[in-house]
Amino acid sequence: LGATLVLLAAVPAGAEPLRLLAFGDSLVHGYGLPAGETFPAQLEAALREAGHEVRVTNAGSSGDTTETGRSRVDWVVRPRTDAVIVVLGANDALRGIEPDVTRHNLNDILATLKDRNLPTLLAGMKAPRNMGQSYVERFDAIYPELAAKHGTVFDPFFLKGVAGQSRLNQDDGIHPNAEGVGVIVERMLPKVEKLLARARGEE
Repeated sequence: LGATLVLLAAVPAGAEPLRLLAFGDSLVHGYGLPAGETFPAQLEAALREAGHEVRVTNAGSSGDTTETGRSRVDWVVRPRTDAVIVVLGANDALRGIEPDVTRHNLNDILATLKDRNLPTLLAGMKAPRNMGQSYVERFDAIYPELAAKHGTVFDPFFLKGVAGQSRLNQDDGIHPNAEGVGVIVERMLPKVEKLLARARGEE
């Protein structure tokens, strides 16, 4: 009870919730999942349980590549947005899109968010290992390079601990099930809390 009171005291009474935008593809949108079990929904619940007054908006669009993400970032990011999580690139890798194209698109997205002074968390992706060593090395290098360039909070691999684990994925072996999303949320929580601290001007 004492710890709970401390957490509640950390949020001023009547404080306006921070508005966090989860922007990405089907991994954000929640392909195959009930609305309450998606990444944004589980993340909001976990943040609130940890004492953060926050609303997480689901701005995921199944099938999005970095190119389609770049085309909609301007109208998806609302004026009241306080911070953004970017989860894009998985479909680029699955389709074998040239890594330089993916880098260009992600760079533009991050630059747009930076121009709006929006603290951002970039979630990394990794190419399927069967794409060949050259492609894998070039694709995987995109995320740490851009995170450093734009000064984002960085999570090296969104699907860490879930990719390749059958019990944590749906039958397609690609999209996490509700339990898998829970693993992702629990692992990413400290990074998201760092993002919220930036949004509050505490870092």
